[in-house]
Amino acid sequence: MTPDALNRLVAQLAKLPGIGEKTAQRLAFHLLRAPPELARGLAQSLTEVVDRVRLCSRCFSLTEGEAGAPCGFCTDTRRDDRVLCVVEGIADELALERTREFRGRYHVLHGALSPLEGIGPDQLRIRELLVRLQGQAFEEVIVATNPDVEGEATALYLTRLLKPMGLKVTRLAQGLPMGGDLEYADQATLARALSARRDL
Repeated sequence: MTPDALNRLVAQLAKLPGIGEKTAQRLAFHLLRAPPELARGLAQSLTEVVDRVRLCSRCFSLTEGEAGAPCGFCTDTRRDDRVLCVVEGIADELALERTREFRGRYHVLHGALSPLEGIGPDQLRIRELLVRLQGQAFEEVIVATNPDVEGEATALYLTRLLKPMGLKVTRLAQGLPMGGDLEYADQATLARALSARRDL
């Protein structure tokens, strides 16, 4: 008979996205076999994240410290205050940041419009975006939502809200990945690549 503590651990691990019961069991057994310091360090890190990590009061990225404290992106004086990049999630923000190409400000929506899942504008950080745009002198808003149905719907919705404000609203270019072969690209990707072509 499996100990109750182990069953509880497996049940908690299985609640994580992408982790099924079998993977949860493997992780739990790995933690049992590993040195106790691994499990204690993991438990301490989880507690610290819950206790110390908050949403930034300006861009809704992550920050550590007091509630309402701005994040490192918002306090960095070297960033361009004229350009704002709107992303669906924090992972998207970090992916863009890894390119080292964008030096403006960010705004994290924490999702995309999805009527089928009951996610409308009120469930996203759109109201806060509009307030922020009225209070700061941004010239361009880059809509960097994902190129899927929900992301496209969100981009269209935001464009309709932002254009009347006199802002330049742009969308990330979409098309063929570097190193890809034309013959293997799907029709939608090829169509996007054609429409977003540029001069050489």
